[in-house]
This record gives sequence, structure tokens and C-alpha cells, in this order.
Amino acid sequence: MHLSLSKRDMPARIAMGAFILNSGLGKRGVDEEAAQGMHGMAVGAYPFLKDVDPVTFTKMLSGAEIALGTALLLPIVPSRLVGAGLTAFASSLLGMYLRTPGMRLPNSVRPSEQGLSLAKDVWLLGAGISMMMGHDGEHHSPRCRR
Repeated sequence: MHLSLSKRDMPARIAMGAFILNSGLGKRGVDEEAAQGMHGMAVGAYPFLKDVDPVTFTKMLSGAEIALGTALLLPIVPSRLVGAGLTAFASSLLGMYLRTPGMRLPNSVRPSEQGLSLAKDVWLLGAGISMMMGHDGEHHSPRCRR
């Protein structure tokens, strides 16, 4: 498997990396009430998290976002590798969207007003999968190379 960096991915990686890194940095040192809110929403979708302390959960979430955002921004991290991380992260966010009551319109996958903030993460999933797929099918004729 070829794990090199794709220059084509860099604009998306920079945009997503900066956004995710900022989100992670913003969660550092949040107060206990905010930590309980984030934890409560996560537990609603992923009940196995109920025994994790809310402050500890928020610190772990912050660290994961900082790590993923940094990996997206660092050109030494291969696109396929960072795409796998982005796909896992986006899948967990979309899982919360699909499992949390009130996020979707009744009997629909379409987002409610409250669900828009999570439904938009489908773009992260698409970008992550695209990075994992790579650009192997792109072959140019020798005449086109400079």
C-alpha cells in the first residue's frame, strides 16, 4: 500500500485540520457543567461511556481532536492514514446524530434544526473516505509530465 501524501488533499486537510484542532483546543479546561453536557450527549448515543467521568471524557475528546487536527495539518502524515482517523472520528459524530432523539425529522434521516450541527459532519466522513481511497487511478501520459 502506498501511503504518501497527496498534494491534492492538502486544501481540505488544512481546512478540516484547523477546524478540528480549534475544537479540541476549545475543550481544554472547560468547566464541569460543559463537560457534563458533552458527556451526556455522548452517553445518549454510546451508553458504554456512562462510567467515564465527564471531565475525563472531555479531556480525552479534546486530546483526540487536537491529535487528529494536528495530523491533518502535518504534511508528513500520509493522507490515507489521516483519512482513516478522520473517517473514524466522523463516523462517531454521525452515530451520535443518528442515535440522539430530536436530531432528525420524524421518520426521516433529514436533520431537524437541532441536528444540523451534527448532520454537517457527513462532509468529514466523505473527505476521510476519499483520502483513504487515494488517487491510485490517476495516471498521466508521459507527455503530460513536466
